[in-house]
Amino acid sequence: MAAQDAQHTRRAGPGRTGDVLETQVIVVGAGPVGLLLTAELCLHGIQVAVVEQRHRPTKESRASTLHARTMELFDSRGLLTDLGRAPTEPRGHFGGLPLDLTLPGAYPGQHKVPQTKTESVLEEWALSLGADIHCGHRLQLLDLVQDGEAVEAEAVGRDGRPVRLRGRYLVACDGQDSTVRRLTGADFPGQRAARELLRADVEGIDIRDRRFERLPGGLAIAARRPDGVTRVMVHEFGAAVRRRTQPPQFAEMSAAWQRVTGEDISAGTPLWVNHFDDANRQLTHYRHGRVLYAGDAAHRQMPIGGQALNLGLQDAFNLGWKLAAVLAGHAPKDLLDTYHDERHAVGSAVLANIRAQAMLLLGSAEVEPLRAVLAELMSQEQTRTRLASMISGLDIRYGTCGTGHPLVGLRLPHARVRVGSATCTTLELLRSGRGLLLGLDGRVPAVGERWADRIDLVVARPEPDSDPGELDKVSAVAVRPDGYVVWAGASQDPGGTGQLAAVLERWFGAPR
Repeated sequence: MAAQDAQHTRRAGPGRTGDVLETQVIVVGAGPVGLLLTAELCLHGIQVAVVEQRHRPTKESRASTLHARTMELFDSRGLLTDLGRAPTEPRGHFGGLPLDLTLPGAYPGQHKVPQTKTESVLEEWALSLGADIHCGHRLQLLDLVQDGEAVEAEAVGRDGRPVRLRGRYLVACDGQDSTVRRLTGADFPGQRAARELLRADVEGIDIRDRRFERLPGGLAIAARRPDGVTRVMVHEFGAAVRRRTQPPQFAEMSAAWQRVTGEDISAGTPLWVNHFDDANRQLTHYRHGRVLYAGDAAHRQMPIGGQALNLGLQDAFNLGWKLAAVLAGHAPKDLLDTYHDERHAVGSAVLANIRAQAMLLLGSAEVEPLRAVLAELMSQEQTRTRLASMISGLDIRYGTCGTGHPLVGLRLPHARVRVGSATCTTLELLRSGRGLLLGLDGRVPAVGERWADRIDLVVARPEPDSDPGELDKVSAVAVRPDGYVVWAGASQDPGGTGQLAAVLERWFGAPR
């Protein structure tokens, strides 16, 4: 990131007026969420300036789990090849209890990709689309203002000189300790941390792998990577949560590990030490005028089962096309309200299941009866499917998409289809980042031609050897750029023409 900063911050795009850097969108934070949002905006021709406090990319592989829905979203933008072959693990967990995550779809199970790799791929994509990334900048406290036309913020660069930023919108993707959230005074209710887990990547130790091993004194987890580094995590039952301004020292981590397991790892070399706790908070509103929030800036949760990163990435995917449509003048500003409506509800549900898992995972002997009952219930397929869908992000249904056909509000089913003489998947039909009106009976509803400047009109037929799912019950579907169905019906139904036109105008603006 830092090495690329010098050559890309001079790119044409955001214009400079005096000491003000002007752009359409200011994104604060160049982690995975900020980078994905930036790329999505740039894909639609929006000018974006990214402000990142770090001087260089992190070398710490924090979150490494990509769930099924996130993999689908990455596929719909053609990013999986750059991510490389991701090891797939069908087994996940719910509160430390084993859970089979395999479900129907393109990417069953969970997929292991180091966060460093995810960030690298997203950054290269954003830069290739013209993003303007500024590293080593921090926002000045108490200096973020907005009016009816723009939002302004002041940043301090690595040389100590102030840079004033002005954009039509600002999106905070700056993590759980969000500076933007403090500047706006956004309401961030929830519960304080009651338990914490210490975590480290350590070289030069030889201990056995263990998965959620509950011992009399606490919880121990260890996993040795192919490169010989072992990730260890430990929680002591009943231990008080410390107020921390810095990561814990390895000596604290190794001492806790020895008290819980009886093993001495103090001679190892720590590559990274941190902690996470069970604080659980969510913004009351994801939008404050021209300031919006995504990822951990909008919600704070324990990163159990890899849900935190996936939740944030899906925030960005939901917001990007909507903000781009508003800035392009295709859609009314109230389209941005659906970002809060949809993602706040999803975030609330995820935070609730994480709270439940934290109690199961970090509770001491008093939670054992509950764990035993839940383990028995999870052996039943209906319960397993429900929990796996929840964790994988495949259970999302956006009520704002409307009603009617059972597909409306759900993601577009994965299927192999033939378009002309070529074969592709339904996910590949979304690669342009535009909306999609898909005809499945040899034609596309004619009314869709009025929106041809912002949606793709595609005729396709499911391949005979592919399971089309619910697609075999309709002859046409309208799909948002993020892959969710907003209309399904008959391609030539005269009675449905007016309904389809209303739906297209709702999500893609009035036709020109």
